Amino acid sequence: MGQDISQIDSNEIQKMLQKFGKLDEDNSGALSAKEFMQIPELTSNPLVERVIDIFDSDGNGEVDFTEFIRGMNSFASKGDTQYKLRFAFNIYDIDKDGYITNAELFHVLKMMVGNNLLDEQLQQVVDKTMIYSDKDGDQRISFKEFCDAIGPSLREDIINHLNKITSDDR
Repeated sequence: MGQDISQIDSNEIQKMLQKFGKLDEDNSGALSAKEFMQIPELTSNPLVERVIDIFDSDGNGEVDFTEFIRGMNSFASKGDTQYKLRFAFNIYDIDKDGYITNAELFHVLKMMVGNNLLDEQLQQVVDKTMIYSDKDGDQRISFKEFCDAIGPSLREDIINHLNKITSDDR
């Protein structure tokens, strides 16, 4: 996940190292979920667990510095739009198979809406989204279908939100 870290400029790596060092309170060289949640945009984000899962590419429950660089670079201001959109797609692609299923979409949306919708209402939203987005009829949403479905204005909102997480004022 994320761009090749060998392409990241040394000043950017230094900034990320400083940010990582501030978050790594126990100096373990890896961020726990609790430490990771110190990023202000993630503190109250209901999808924080999904973000951590995406950063944690080796699945050990912590985010080491290399994983942090790859993840942060995925949506750095200078980062490629396709990487940012892929990150957003990966929030929904829980099993990491390259597709979003009805169940995955339901699960992530449930995390977002909590108990504000009945499960039946949420399932209706999911079903309509699947019908609208699944252009090839394979009962799942590919990355291309995801990008086509979100449209330019939502795409811009996603990119702007991801850019805030990597801003230099923290």
